[in-house]
Amino acid sequence: MSPAERVSRRTVIAAAACVPALSGCDRALSWLSDSLGGGLPKAFEAPALDVVDETQHLLARTSFGVWPGDWERAKRMGKQAYLDEQLEPSAIDDAACDVRAGAIDVVHLGEGLFELPSDQIEIQLARHALLRACYSKRQLQEVMVELWSDHFHIAIGKSLCQKLLPLHDRDVIRQHALGNFRELLSATATSPAMLVYLDGRDNKQENDSVRPNENYARELLELHTMGVRGGYTQADVMEAARCLTGFVVREEWAPGLVEFVPERHDSGEKRVLGETIRSGGGRSDLDRLLDILAAHPRTAEHVSRKIAATFVDDDPPETLVAAAAATFTASRGDIRAVLRTVLESEAFDQHKRSKIKRPFRFVVSALRALGADTHAKGALLSWLGRMGHAPYGWPTPDGYPARGEAWLATLLQRFRFAFELTSGAIEDTRVDLAHLAEAVCHDNRLAGLVAHSLGRLPQGSERELFSENAAQTLASTLSSPAFQRY
Repeated sequence: MSPAERVSRRTVIAAAACVPALSGCDRALSWLSDSLGGGLPKAFEAPALDVVDETQHLLARTSFGVWPGDWERAKRMGKQAYLDEQLEPSAIDDAACDVRAGAIDVVHLGEGLFELPSDQIEIQLARHALLRACYSKRQLQEVMVELWSDHFHIAIGKSLCQKLLPLHDRDVIRQHALGNFRELLSATATSPAMLVYLDGRDNKQENDSVRPNENYARELLELHTMGVRGGYTQADVMEAARCLTGFVVREEWAPGLVEFVPERHDSGEKRVLGETIRSGGGRSDLDRLLDILAAHPRTAEHVSRKIAATFVDDDPPETLVAAAAATFTASRGDIRAVLRTVLESEAFDQHKRSKIKRPFRFVVSALRALGADTHAKGALLSWLGRMGHAPYGWPTPDGYPARGEAWLATLLQRFRFAFELTSGAIEDTRVDLAHLAEAVCHDNRLAGLVAHSLGRLPQGSERELFSENAAQTLASTLSSPAFQRY
């Protein structure tokens, strides 16, 4: 039994009873999380260079920000050992994060989700995403969870999506985030949340007069596999829609259960992208369609470009995209293999600080930089809402804008957030600046904290941010142009 499995709800309740000095369940959870290795270190080194080094760059791209002590540890490990560790997340002890994130009800429920108010599910699911991104030691997995959540985006505001998204996040996105793309594609295609969101459950062809619903088929080709310039035709979309007929999502009994109803399926012959799918295949038509799409060169290019843009640059070099696509094809969609090609490339090392943080990454990276203690109950989610980046809130299937410049209008809100965070004005979120200052190993502790936050020593005008007030200095650092980039 792993440490994570040993942290049961009974353990949490017992911890609360055994720590009378702590007031409330959240303080008990914080204490238990810290005792399992999730708290601030007693001492940690800050970068002592004028430029961002390879280790800082690696951490910035493969995580949501550098937690105190991460830079020192990753530097000691070396790039290959660090990547090996992050690419096998199940081997990483994440018990400290599990204490915080596991206390959220919706991540454990199945059919019971249909008994909860939709707004409560939405809040809890957003809290879970934020806490995992902030506290998980499986940081590369969390970055990939965000990537795939946008790639296979489902807006929480539609119909039953609120009730079904927790299962989609747990059993589809998280389970396959570092696995095989073909398996991930299949899991999303039969996800009840996806079938509801893109009207797949209404896709039927019981007779010649009923035209199949093409909504999901179009997004499957345009967004999920080949890309908008993938070269498919409207006829390919319609033939794909025929392959996808017959799936329903139960609501009355066993709510959320996906079933294939042969009577609703178009059993005739189909032809997609030049490939023939013979008649009479029934449910296997879906598998044949996904085989064709997952193996298509345009899918390899589209998915590889998305991964390269996430980890290297919003406009990744074409040579890198081609190399990643070749790996995708040769490995039959092994996501880990594609990641290695991207993260071990020269292009990766050549694009330091070229990306602008989206609001979710900015908020989480600020929390991680300061080693914040939070349970994300309301105030943090409100800040994400004000910046337009609440999890699952984007209304259309294309997911939140990936390019950093799309979020420049949020800079004023980021400035305000930074000052409220460092001054302790955000409800349910605490930062211990005195502990940080005492723990950082640097001749000038305030300069050391700035160097830890920026990944390098402060330069030029950045030194003018210093004041006798550590909270103001760090607020200015977190809202500075340098902190907005990674």
